Amino acid sequence: MKLYNTLTRKKETFQPQDSKTVRMYVCGPTVYNHLHIGNVRPVIVFDALRRYFERFKGWDVLYVQNITDIDDKLIDRAAETGRTVAEIAEEYTDAYFDLLKKLAIKEPTESPRATGNIAGMIELVKRLIEKRLAYEVDGDVYYRVTAFAGYGKLSNRRIEDLKTGARIATSEKKENPLDFTLWKRAKPGEPKWGSPWGEGRPGWHTECVVLSRKYLGETFDIHAGGNDLVFPHHENEIAQAEGATGKPFARFWLHNGMLTFTGEKMSKSLGNFAYAHEVLQQFGPETVRYFYLSHHYRKPLDYAQEGLEAAAKASSRVQTMIDDTASELAAHPSDKTDETGQEFLSSLEPYRARYIEAMDDDLNTVGAIAAIQEIVAATNRFKGTATGDARLALKDAVALLRDLGYPLGLFQEKGHLLKGIEDDLIRLLIDLRAKLRTQKEFTLSDQIRERLLELGIILKDTAQGTIWTV
Repeated sequence: MKLYNTLTRKKETFQPQDSKTVRMYVCGPTVYNHLHIGNVRPVIVFDALRRYFERFKGWDVLYVQNITDIDDKLIDRAAETGRTVAEIAEEYTDAYFDLLKKLAIKEPTESPRATGNIAGMIELVKRLIEKRLAYEVDGDVYYRVTAFAGYGKLSNRRIEDLKTGARIATSEKKENPLDFTLWKRAKPGEPKWGSPWGEGRPGWHTECVVLSRKYLGETFDIHAGGNDLVFPHHENEIAQAEGATGKPFARFWLHNGMLTFTGEKMSKSLGNFAYAHEVLQQFGPETVRYFYLSHHYRKPLDYAQEGLEAAAKASSRVQTMIDDTASELAAHPSDKTDETGQEFLSSLEPYRARYIEAMDDDLNTVGAIAAIQEIVAATNRFKGTATGDARLALKDAVALLRDLGYPLGLFQEKGHLLKGIEDDLIRLLIDLRAKLRTQKEFTLSDQIRERLLELGIILKDTAQGTIWTV
């Protein structure tokens, strides 16, 4: 299997270090709010990679994803709402794990919280100071980027070319404006922990170093996340981890492309986003997974209602065929097909091989889904002509589709179709309401909204269109 390694900027053959267990770290959420739909892309992409490792490579996966429960965003949210940081973190951590369940994401092997590992972060900062890679000024500790020879190797940037920007905080205390914070002195009212430099809290970049090394070791197989984290977050992780140990940190660095909205990165700060749980409520988990995985994970992807609707139709066609075929054959007393059926099953093997070839080529889920669609087309053709015991081959065809769908989190359970029909009917009413509004038939359009509300369905008009929740 080959994976594109951001560190070397090329595809490389991947094998786990110990040949049996993949040690994998994926940057997790900062739990100050619900995730927007763009945040879900790495969750789905790297879940698919994990599942493929387990099902088709036979590797165990030690999958670690942190929970950032102390950060400037949490502190700001607490100040805005009058709640404590701990209360906010608990609420949105629970919401995150609920979202994972609804998306059929396998839970991480470990989900460590930052606040439960402060002692380890203090120890790392102390070591970096001892090695003269960090320095303390008035209770703040900064990393000295010019002291680490490899700084910039992940993002392919040279220190001399870097300039102070929006994501690099300036301070008169710093020796160099590029130096980043390892420990922040506490301000009045902020959560704080004792340290050799006074009360304060760790920097975000330090958190992921400590948590990944705690569960995966000083050098592990894969570090993954969105490509917006390459610089400065992941670059700063490397500087700390490798500066402290002198050993390689992660062997492979994998990064997914951003979800955009009309060409701009989707983000809460820009206001051009949709909450993941609302999109999931509207379209269902299979549609959202299909939407992402029908595009290559490293490429940017523009969010559009039309794209999700197309994904809903495409995934539903496959699921409908699987459900109908499984129901038709469920009560058949025999599992043995005849020669015609065996010939049909043999004709599907090249598609299975094509699926594996695609997935082995840097998680090319686009090619994998194309192979699945070929199997669906061949199966539908066979269904139209097969008779007698030959039709029993359809059981194996359905089993093959479910097997290939497993890494993608698709086509696993019966009952998906009902959810799809509900979505389509509600969408039909929403479209009718929109048409009535353009024709100034406001009484009728309001009646649709009110009747849906009586059924527990809430319509929300946004700049991107009308969405529904319950």
